[in-house]
Amino acid sequence: MFIETQATPNPATVKFLPGRAVMAEGTVDFETPEAGEASPLASALFALGDVAGVFFGSDFVSVTRAPGGMEWHELKPVVLGVIVDHFASGAPLMNADAATGSSPVIDDAPEDAEIVAQIEELLDSRIRPAVAGDGGDIVYRGFREGIVYLQMQGACSGCPSSTATLKNGIENLLKYYVPEVQEVRAV
Repeated sequence: MFIETQATPNPATVKFLPGRAVMAEGTVDFETPEAGEASPLASALFALGDVAGVFFGSDFVSVTRAPGGMEWHELKPVVLGVIVDHFASGAPLMNADAATGSSPVIDDAPEDAEIVAQIEELLDSRIRPAVAGDGGDIVYRGFREGIVYLQMQGACSGCPSSTATLKNGIENLLKYYVPEVQEVRAV
């Protein structure tokens, strides 16, 4: 199995492309070893000790190295080995009892249903594909009083340029297409 690697805008995160589907639908972000127990692959990556985050996208795995741990030139071959071993073994990506869904942080008001639908459509069609290209995802967390709440995941979480992306890119796009949007905030 050949796995391609790509740098991301976040210097602590590398994107690994195994040349096959990783998630059939959606994404999953593991920010702690305890959360990673929901997945044999994430658990094995956290067991390396120098991994601070694991993110599964449709066709990639993003791994964030721990501060003060091994540098990427040392860690990358070890991570590659874990990913190859996992996919070669035929083990499931997620444990059977793992819950991967997440709910909004802010409950949307029923009268905002049309606005929320527009926001979610723009996220799905224009924003998520671009962010996935950088090894991450953005998850809708709610809309209240003109403010859209989004959660950055994978390589985007903790990325030095994530605030600029959120404010200069995503906020401007949403404001342009959905006049009711006044601001975008990360949660």
